[in-house]
Amino acid sequence: MSDEVERDSQHVPVEYHHFDISDEDGPTGLDLDRTHNGLVRTADGVTIVSTGIHTGYVDVTVSLHEAEPSPDDGNWQEIVEISAHSAAGGLMVRGMMADLEEELPVLSFRGPGDYRLRIHARGRDTAVDLAPDEVTEWYLIQAWPAPRQEAAALRLTDGYGATVRQR
Repeated sequence: MSDEVERDSQHVPVEYHHFDISDEDGPTGLDLDRTHNGLVRTADGVTIVSTGIHTGYVDVTVSLHEAEPSPDDGNWQEIVEISAHSAAGGLMVRGMMADLEEELPVLSFRGPGDYRLRIHARGRDTAVDLAPDEVTEWYLIQAWPAPRQEAAALRLTDGYGATVRQR
């Protein structure tokens, strides 16, 4: 039996190698440097997901769960878990400089509080630093209510992530 509450996918706009996860009413967490895992960092209260492409669109799927799910067994090259706080219950995936055509499900689906985000990525080595016309990167964000924990790198295998970790 699955504890999945909701799932949806959208093309998310990317600018300057990232898209954001934020709550407009407060910081998502303590700062986490890009050298920790090369996929996700937190700066100035915003969680930032690093992309290989410079500009364009990536495919993002959000999967909401009542309890911790197993990592997705797709062909993911990077998997990282972080904690995120939602001050107002509005923790969402956002483009940095452009809005999504349709919003993805709210990650803080049980209202204000602490959540765990498991971010999966693949395809970041395909079009590094480019602005491709087609989607070349895919992301899955699993979210569930959970107390704050240290960030954890579950899988780090792509070349782009290795480059980011060395900066």
